[in-house]
Amino acid sequence: MPISTPEWVRHAIFYQIFPDRFAKSERVHKPANLEPWETKPTTYGYKGGDLLGVVDKLDYLQDLGINAIYFTPVFQSTANHRYHTQDYYRIDPILGGTEAFQELLKAAHRRKMHVIIDGVFNHASRGFYQFNHALENGADSPYLDWFHIHGFPVNAYHGKANYDAWWGIPALPKFNTNTRAVREYLFKVGEYWMEMGADGWRLDVPAEIADDSFWQEFRYRVKRVNPEAYIVGEIWHEAQRWLQGDQFDAVMNYLFTKACLGFFSAGKRDEMLASGVGYAPVNDLDASRFAYSLNITLSLYDRAINEVQMNLLSSHDTARFLSIAKHDVSALKLATLCQMTYPGAPSVYYGDEIGMEGGKDPDCRRTFNWDESTWNHDLRAYFKKCIALRKKYAALRNGDIRVLHAEGKNVVYLREIKSGPGQDQKGNEKLIIALNSGPQAAQINIATNEVLPDGVTLKTVFGAKPQGSASGAYQTANGQLTNLEIPKREGVVLKVM
Repeated sequence: MPISTPEWVRHAIFYQIFPDRFAKSERVHKPANLEPWETKPTTYGYKGGDLLGVVDKLDYLQDLGINAIYFTPVFQSTANHRYHTQDYYRIDPILGGTEAFQELLKAAHRRKMHVIIDGVFNHASRGFYQFNHALENGADSPYLDWFHIHGFPVNAYHGKANYDAWWGIPALPKFNTNTRAVREYLFKVGEYWMEMGADGWRLDVPAEIADDSFWQEFRYRVKRVNPEAYIVGEIWHEAQRWLQGDQFDAVMNYLFTKACLGFFSAGKRDEMLASGVGYAPVNDLDASRFAYSLNITLSLYDRAINEVQMNLLSSHDTARFLSIAKHDVSALKLATLCQMTYPGAPSVYYGDEIGMEGGKDPDCRRTFNWDESTWNHDLRAYFKKCIALRKKYAALRNGDIRVLHAEGKNVVYLREIKSGPGQDQKGNEKLIIALNSGPQAAQINIATNEVLPDGVTLKTVFGAKPQGSASGAYQTANGQLTNLEIPKREGVVLKVM
């Protein structure tokens, strides 16, 4: 049976929002003890961002070209990141509560924007009702089998916890997902928010629930409510186990992130910051090894999976791309052009488009500065142009990909949609993407005899036009595209006419 993944994700441009830090609305009542918005974040402090603040900024997102939002956790919690869930059926009051979430969904859906939320199902918090019950009642609590408790009284303090917790952190007691009541509780949570209107789940540390049957049942229950729900897992490494079509639709593609860092920031990378991206070092890559890395990643999974992978450059769990690249805006621009022309759904971490920087957690979770005088407007315009390019050409969203050239600092690949048998050839679409990560302008020749006939015209639709050509056009001859010009630290996109 062929693997099925949500069609809308093939056309999605995600924007990841950390709710406490993006925007706040005067309509949401706030507690008094908040950190000043403009100061750097701390581990425990709150800034007071909320969901109605996001509603107020949907025009901004739509102008950028965003049509999908991924929220880090929004459920009631006593942590600013909300990965310590207290109540899975209630949106955090500081975010505006469930009513604010419903308003957000309606406002986003009116604009044909999808919304996915973060599901933290491996662990809860000390304030989660069933764990708190065990904490208060010890051996007499009827909820002992919801967790892995190893003695009484239950001790919830650092260094003395006598129960299993994520990474041994007492604030994060691990669920016992072998207990049927726990499984049923979590499956119903999965269903509930899909019934509310959310469009999918990003799953936090799902490998920690090392039980295929759990995720198979979760998928069945969620897809039963919404067959087009998107299920994407936080897996930082190869993920074949979960991407067979019976568990997740995709994963957060950190393999893509690492390849982009390795190529576009080669030789000028903050290695301390880069060390937080995955479990292995980020290594410098030349064009050949970069192309190889991308091809290997695609070879791991079915095409239906690759087309909906969440391709990201930064996230709330890593230092920002721009900071890792030592503030080299050209590295971020090149990586973004690659991201928007590569198979999978691009995900922009809030503020990357205006040049936000940040080190490791919590610094990568700074507040969005809405004073436009602080923005890198050229960078935002570049993001906007890259997003518009992806939206304009279907070949960039669900076409074939083929590397045509990978030498030194230059990578060139083809994205192509072919008409089916008996269809009008007007359905064909071919684009060539050329990236130059080197410090010098490049002029290269590309063998095209296997993909294009001689005499074909290619027009520049993104990036610098060739010198002396007002039309920005090239032509194939003798099985080659000759003298393709790529400025230093830039990329160009050509359309086959």
